[in-house]
Amino acid sequence: MVAVGSVLLANEIATLAQIVPLALGGALLGDHVGFYSGRWIVPRFHHFAFAQKHRAKLQKSELMIIKYGPYAIFIGRFIPAIRSLVPALLGISGFNARRYSLLDLAACLLWSVCLGLILWAIQNVVG
Repeated sequence: MVAVGSVLLANEIATLAQIVPLALGGALLGDHVGFYSGRWIVPRFHHFAFAQKHRAKLQKSELMIIKYGPYAIFIGRFIPAIRSLVPALLGISGFNARRYSLLDLAACLLWSVCLGLILWAIQNVVG
């Protein structure tokens, strides 16, 4: 997003005031699609051969995800390698949807503000 935002700003295609809210909306939408996809998979997931074979490990993992889920939402938002996995895993684990939405909104707000600050710095300090 930093690269795309920089290009949009440099070529005057979009302003910072346009990029940040759109990035926030995209982050929220993407996370919620992942979360609800995970919730949709749940009834079928536990019947897969893989899930049956590793039932004890999966139960332990799900308990860990529920316990540390709030931290995972914030950490996952800032780490590209796991960003798309965390919402789906929380959905599969049965994490509370309302709690997820509130925590994800806070994480995405923080992320979009950081993105805006980085883009502002690139535009005003570097550029």
